[in-house]
Amino acid sequence: MRWGRVGGAGSAAALRKGPRVGLRSLAAKLRRTRRRGLQERFSFIVTLHLHIGLCPVTTRSRRKIKDFKMKKTDLCLSSEGAEVILATSSDEKHPPENMIDGNPDTFWTTTGMFPQEFIICFHKHVRIERLVIQSYFVRTLRIEKSTSKEPVDFEPWIERDLVHTEGQLQNEEIMARDGHATYLRFIIISAFDHFASVHSVSAEGTAVSNLS
Repeated sequence: MRWGRVGGAGSAAALRKGPRVGLRSLAAKLRRTRRRGLQERFSFIVTLHLHIGLCPVTTRSRRKIKDFKMKKTDLCLSSEGAEVILATSSDEKHPPENMIDGNPDTFWTTTGMFPQEFIICFHKHVRIERLVIQSYFVRTLRIEKSTSKEPVDFEPWIERDLVHTEGQLQNEEIMARDGHATYLRFIIISAFDHFASVHSVSAEGTAVSNLS
């Protein structure tokens, strides 16, 4: 029996070429699948390490994780647990808690002679790195701090003479040193007018531990 040729030389070349093309496509597909699997596995491992705080991938990753664990926040916000436990002046329309409510449109105002003061309790041990006080008509401000469980044993910490800003708020920024505290006492020693106002007190830092 004689076998006939089917399709000629071109078909034979295609048959010879076809399996090789198919194998190359299959190998490329396997490589892509493997690469995709490795990426998914890596993403899973990094996510897992982020949760347990042990990501050893790079120095930058470790730095990001450290920053995540030691997240800085505004410790003076009432939403963070801070509380004004004492104020020597109180106005129904402008109560002391306005200073820490996070609302730039509210404020606390003095109602009598100077000095005037207020105390903020954090209800935990904190480390303060930066203070920002927004006020109006405050001339001299003293800040004392305590690390006690009760509002006692205050020690002098910061004292500033503020600049009078006509028609706009005073924005006093203070980079703090040795900022460990549980309480802060703010004393307005003198003012540029008969009254002064404090619009916000911000303390950027980290919570160290709870009061026990």
